[in-house]
Amino acid sequence: MSKLVLTNSYVLVNGIYDISNYVASISLATSHDTIETTQMNDIYKTFIAGLGQNQVTFEFHQNYADDGLEEIINGTSLATTSVGTAIPIEIRPMSTVVSASNPRYEFNALVSEWQPISGAVGELATVNVTWPISGPINKYITP
Repeated sequence: MSKLVLTNSYVLVNGIYDISNYVASISLATSHDTIETTQMNDIYKTFIAGLGQNQVTFEFHQNYADDGLEEIINGTSLATTSVGTAIPIEIRPMSTVVSASNPRYEFNALVSEWQPISGAVGELATVNVTWPISGPINKYITP
C-alpha cells in the first residue's frame, strides 16, 4: 500500500490565483445528516443518509504584499473582496499533472469567514478558515 506525504499540494482560486505557497494545511470533507429509521421490533437502530454537506478547511500563512493572499481573498476594498461570495476552488494533492493517483477536486466554496490578522507576539501570522461548499465536489482523474 502506497502512502503520500503532503508536501506540494496545489490550490487554485477564482480560476487564476495559485495560492499553494500560502497553504499550511488543507482538509476537504463530506458528511451527511444521519436520519434514523428504526422501527418497532428492531433490536438495533437503523439509519439512512440525509442531505450531504461539503466543506473545506485551510490554514494559510498570511501575506499582505501586493497580489498576496490578503489581497487575493479579501481584496483591496469592499467592492473587490471575496468574503461573502462563493468562489471556484481547485485542489490537488500534488502540484503535478492530474491522474488517478493525483485527482483534481473542483467546487464552489462560500468565503463565509476571513481573519485579516491572527496570531500572538512572536508567532507566524496565519488565517484559519472553514468554508462551506455550495453543491457537490467534482473529482477528475484526467486532465
